[in-house]
Amino acid sequence: MVAVKVLTGARVVLPTGVVEDGRVIVDGPTIAPHAEGMPDRGETAAGGATEHGATERGITTLALPGDHWIVPGFIDIHVHGGGGASFSAGTAEQALDVIGTHRRHGTTTMVASTVTGDLDDLAHQASALSELVEQGDLAGVHFEGPFIARNRCGAHEPSLLRDPDPADVRKLVDAARGTARMMTLAPELPGGLDSVRLLADHGVIAAVGHTDGSYDATLAAIEAGATVATHLFNAMPGLGHRAPGPVAALLEDERVTVELINDGVHLHPAVLELAFHRAGADRVAFITDAMGAAGKGDGLYPLGLMDVEVKDGVARLVEGGSIAGSTLTLDTAFRRAVTVDRVPVEQVVRAISANPARLLGVYDRVGSLDPGKDADLVVLDGDFTLVGVMRKGKWLISPAAHAAAGPAGG
Repeated sequence: MVAVKVLTGARVVLPTGVVEDGRVIVDGPTIAPHAEGMPDRGETAAGGATEHGATERGITTLALPGDHWIVPGFIDIHVHGGGGASFSAGTAEQALDVIGTHRRHGTTTMVASTVTGDLDDLAHQASALSELVEQGDLAGVHFEGPFIARNRCGAHEPSLLRDPDPADVRKLVDAARGTARMMTLAPELPGGLDSVRLLADHGVIAAVGHTDGSYDATLAAIEAGATVATHLFNAMPGLGHRAPGPVAALLEDERVTVELINDGVHLHPAVLELAFHRAGADRVAFITDAMGAAGKGDGLYPLGLMDVEVKDGVARLVEGGSIAGSTLTLDTAFRRAVTVDRVPVEQVVRAISANPARLLGVYDRVGSLDPGKDADLVVLDGDFTLVGVMRKGKWLISPAAHAAAGPAGG
């Protein structure tokens, strides 16, 4: 008999709003409808969750404190590494290390991002990652580079950059064997608009990023089918009063989802507020753009072919000092959005779960706590610190175990 888990007592964030003293019923790997006859709640121990043992009906009740939150599992559409590992290594072992690291921080669905490399190497990486997509460990592959602007290449190897020839773009898409979900490119480069059209025709998200393009060039890319702004504001010209550049074009068009890296390094809080205000909460997607140091610590790390030094949690290229991705995890992005940026919880949930799910075309399965969807959820305490993670009905981090372990646990 498949055990039923009943989570009660906490605030539950649903698409319709926040339910105080709510409950979520998990039946096997999915979220069940609110059913009559299910136990309402158990007793809550002081300071933490209490899990009641399974009954003869196979029901386990987890009573959470009233200041806790139950939110959908996080979805990261742009992540390169974590736990000392990298998707660009092109091996299942390192990819699984990255996946495991970010799952422990609440990211239950993620797209694997590559960095600029030789086309054959990128094709090999995509082929290896596609197997993990087919197994359900990843939601797809994102190519960031090599079709980007030299002046805005950031932590991408300049010698390997190239114009987005549609034939080269097609080579990478084909190498992913149907698992390519997104490609970041600079549409102002020769072949850029044709490549955007090719991606759109093949169901791959065309993202504008690492671009030196103008306002008009960006508008042309959107008309050609681009629908994402890769880490908006970063690796592109700033917003100018005479030359508004790509930022204005990407913010103003309702067809575009804008990625934001909310780590306190990539964006000032006022800029994040501007993006939410202009784009609206339904068009923002929080991402990590994390490299191998996420969940690991300071030190030296590879990022593709580049060497990165992480100091005080900030990743910079050893040569030149450019910011090289982040060490962010999405639980930190969530907490910062609520406690520092003062974004309402419901809007943060949209940016970190619902919007990415819709963008990827998987909102029928993940992205909210609606009945019938995968039981992917995160439990946060009253300070918005992660204390529990469930994926497909299985606890990766149990709130009951976290409470028993005390502040140092989990």
